[in-house]
Amino acid sequence: MIMASTNDMGPLSLENFRNNLSASWRVVGLKTSNATYQLNQPETHLRQEKQKEKEGKSSVGLPQWTDSPVKLARRLIEKRMAKRAAELVKQDDEVIVKLEDLAIERSKSVDSAVLGKYNIWRKENENENADSTVRLMRDQIIMARVYLSIAKMKNKLDLYQELQTRLKESQRALGEATSDADLHHSEHEKIKAMGQVLSKVKDQLYDCKLVTGKLRAMLQTADEQVRGLKKQSTFLSQLAAKTIPNGIHCLSMRLTIDYYLLPPEKRKFPKTENLVNPSLYHYALFSDNVLAASVVVNSTVLNAKDPSKHVFHLVTDKLNFGAMNMWFLLNPPGKATINVENVDEFKWLNSSYCPVLRQLESATMKEYYFKAGHPSTTGASNLKYRNPKYLSMLNHLRFYLPQVYPKLDKILFLDDDIVVQKDLTGLWAVDLHGKVNGAVETCGESFHRFDKYLNFSNPHIAKNFDPNACGWAYGMNIFDLKVWKKKDITGIYHRWQNLNEDRVLWKLGTLPPGLMTFYGLTHPLNKSWHVLGLGYSPSIDRTEIENAAVVHYNGNMKPWLEIAMTKYRPYWSKYVKYNHPYLRNCKLSEWSS
Repeated sequence: MIMASTNDMGPLSLENFRNNLSASWRVVGLKTSNATYQLNQPETHLRQEKQKEKEGKSSVGLPQWTDSPVKLARRLIEKRMAKRAAELVKQDDEVIVKLEDLAIERSKSVDSAVLGKYNIWRKENENENADSTVRLMRDQIIMARVYLSIAKMKNKLDLYQELQTRLKESQRALGEATSDADLHHSEHEKIKAMGQVLSKVKDQLYDCKLVTGKLRAMLQTADEQVRGLKKQSTFLSQLAAKTIPNGIHCLSMRLTIDYYLLPPEKRKFPKTENLVNPSLYHYALFSDNVLAASVVVNSTVLNAKDPSKHVFHLVTDKLNFGAMNMWFLLNPPGKATINVENVDEFKWLNSSYCPVLRQLESATMKEYYFKAGHPSTTGASNLKYRNPKYLSMLNHLRFYLPQVYPKLDKILFLDDDIVVQKDLTGLWAVDLHGKVNGAVETCGESFHRFDKYLNFSNPHIAKNFDPNACGWAYGMNIFDLKVWKKKDITGIYHRWQNLNEDRVLWKLGTLPPGLMTFYGLTHPLNKSWHVLGLGYSPSIDRTEIENAAVVHYNGNMKPWLEIAMTKYRPYWSKYVKYNHPYLRNCKLSEWSS
């Protein structure tokens, strides 16, 4: 008993037993010991008490029972547990008070103007029944639909007609309302009328099994509708990301018309001798977006220490060739040099030399990219596969830099969805240690590694690459063209592209073949050179963005689209000349972008 009490409640004093020992207990020990003497006293006393109890029983006639040792021990344990429970409750109350005080202090630092009703309490204390009328009407409509089907099934035509009438009234009254404030004050009468009809119908038609079955069927239908809407949303977001806004299309058309109205002698850029000067800082920019290209050039020049040493090699397609030329003829990049070329005029870039062009001309590839019902590319993913950038040679031209610029030693490749925020000349001084590509790595603990991009179930991939190798980013890459030629990088790219004719090594894009082509030939740059994710991640640290030399809007939410993230757009829009007549005529403004 002592052991059990000790385990439950801690040390137990023997005084309890000395004072409450049962007469059936006997103490055995040396008569000379203090313990024996002290325990013998209670024993004699208890025997006397027992004798008195017997006498009392015979005289009074009522039973008086003595508690057993087990009951005594249990009572002691219960008392100790009650005392301990009271102490714990008191401690809990103190902890709760501290937590409430802490929450109140934290709430003072919360910007209620930003968070609105979504405060830390997650409860609208000012109105616990907010929008209860709207919710009630929606519940009534749901139950009306359930009983409507049951009434029809049981051939209760009068109830069916009455329910249908009230249902239409409630649906019209609710309309697009999302809060009680959107409802007309007369709607309470309709709620009352619907409630009366539902009460009558319930008395006549209620069947638990039928109602449950109908509700389950409605839930399943709603679930299917939600899944369908999610697919539609994904499809539309892909569509929004790949289409050209009206304003940019208008800008391109107006510039193109005006360019071809110019006499040929006014269509040339100055300082063409700088295009082949390897001692200058050369940039490669391949784009079909006039506004995006203008931001890249403008932001680079404005942040350059000596713009006169910077040379921009811009390549576009024949559709945008006139517009791109006209824009930079009207808006020359200060002291920097610029030249615009048409990728369709690169006669050496043909299907006999370039595997991608040859594959795109094949019937199977055309079916894969363009047939909407292709079994492997349905829905939103089909739109992703049919993205024009994957079919355009502008996207694959990055693998032919020495062929496009044979007289240059180094070149900085830039995507058209980036913004330059600092002078980039330091990149030409970076020691690449004999590597070809200088790029910022993108892998975290387990993100953006090779196994995300490549099919490692294929023996060609598994044999030649490490699945845990770190990925890197296109968008801002410094290339050593001398080493490129020595390593025959374009030949390596061709080999992998030929092996992927049936798309078993990777699905789409230029990053997977880039990772393979430059495997072991990429030097990691400091991450502050190139910060990515402004086109998809809302959680990039502001300090990280502002300290970056280049920020990259990779992802669907490009800064020139309506779906762009508002908080990131200013980094891009401050380099757009919104007061330019062409932009104003096409209704391109900072707000419209």
